[in-house]
Amino acid sequence: MEILKTEIPDLLILKPKVFEDERGYFFESYNEKNLADHDILIQFVQDNQSKSSFGVIRGLHYQLAPYSQTKLVRVLEGEILDVGVDIRKKSPTFGKWYSHKLSAENKEQMLVPSGFAHGFSVLSKIAVVFYKCDKLYHPESERGIMYNDPELCIDWEIEPEKAIISAKDKCNPFLKDAEMNFISK
Repeated sequence: MEILKTEIPDLLILKPKVFEDERGYFFESYNEKNLADHDILIQFVQDNQSKSSFGVIRGLHYQLAPYSQTKLVRVLEGEILDVGVDIRKKSPTFGKWYSHKLSAENKEQMLVPSGFAHGFSVLSKIAVVFYKCDKLYHPESERGIMYNDPELCIDWEIEPEKAIISAKDKCNPFLKDAEMNFISK
């Protein structure tokens, strides 16, 4: 597996080695030792899966420390634009975001570390998204940031009139008003 760095430290793209032939394909989607060999020491404790239709934007979500989650995100069907926003207050990249297209076709994954808000938009007719978390879901520490925060200016690659947003996500505060308690390394 190839580990690709992004312009935001700790936010990584994992590109598996895919073996294809007339029968189909095979690849390792997760290998703890391989990640440890790259100094990525994470013990995942929960798997989540969602199915969404075109135009859905989920996020931006996170949990406060000490319940903050590192997520390893991949797409089983369809295509999404996956987004991570650095919300570690003393980080040199605080408030910066990075997006990457994940699809069933490219089989790439995004490692979204603790201290980042996470979201995605669905670019295909449907998308099935699977992600591993290193902490359990903790509803009392769940928080969010408004997906269309003008300070962030995220291009979700969905026309605003076609965006489908949950009632809960429409109530998220802007970054400047969001509660967060993360400290950069």
